[in-house]
Amino acid sequence: MTERLVEVGRGISLAYEEFGTGDPLVLVAGLGQQLHSWPTAFCERLAERGYRVIRFDNRDEGRSTHMRYRPPGIGAIMRRRWPPEQYDLGDMAADTVGLFDALGLADAHIVGVSMGGMIAQTVAALHPDRVRTLTSIMSNTGARRAGRPALSTWLLMAGRPGRTREEVQDRAVRVFRHIGSHGFPFEEAEVRALAGLDWDRDPSPAGTARQLAAIFRSGDRTRQLASVTAPTLVIHGDRDRMVHPTGGAATVKAIRGARLETIPGMGHDLPKGAWPRLLDLIDSHARQRSADARN
Repeated sequence: MTERLVEVGRGISLAYEEFGTGDPLVLVAGLGQQLHSWPTAFCERLAERGYRVIRFDNRDEGRSTHMRYRPPGIGAIMRRRWPPEQYDLGDMAADTVGLFDALGLADAHIVGVSMGGMIAQTVAALHPDRVRTLTSIMSNTGARRAGRPALSTWLLMAGRPGRTREEVQDRAVRVFRHIGSHGFPFEEAEVRALAGLDWDRDPSPAGTARQLAAIFRSGDRTRQLASVTAPTLVIHGDRDRMVHPTGGAATVKAIRGARLETIPGMGHDLPKGAWPRLLDLIDSHARQRSADARN
């Protein structure tokens, strides 16, 4: 595993890492999350099942390209007032396809979590020939009445970002105690370690605000998702306070032939206790497509 930086077009470079060899499987991170939000051990276990696993920093996070314009505030986002440079999920999907190109991938299995699920859905909708299978985890369609955060989550997220490494770690613990998987043990040491790594790689919160604006600018993608042809698996926890489980149901309804798997006790994170189920679901979904292609 060695971190690399590659140009993906339009002035964007993405930092990425690879594990294993075999069928390519690309993992897309969520809002404000860096590549290591897909835990190393999780990636290694996927690689052991015969995949070339690729995780990366989306634009505006980690060591990938950061935009230089001032991000809109939450008030401007709610009023849909964007800087002229503001990108959307289509631009982030184009970054992902550019990563495919840079790595020589004609197509790949794509798995996205939260905002990463939105990006993965958009790749599948706009670039259907590049996606073998789509797995969308704890995500939504952008529809106004589906997959919305709880009011308590909005209030928590509106708090001031941490200004030091320790403050960032403390805030991450508060956030994930709230939105995390209440049906599984809370791993505070792991949350603190990942938040500290976030700070070490990229201490600026501006990129997260620009990514949030990209989600809102993209609006309701339900009609767009009707064009997805890749076999689609939707995974959601029943304890998600960040993206209500109705977001998963709306995704299944929007994508023809999609199926929903609900994980009891899972919230808006990837708890170790849910890894066996998650790994089996992702693996079996990808293998079924490969078996269908051979027949």
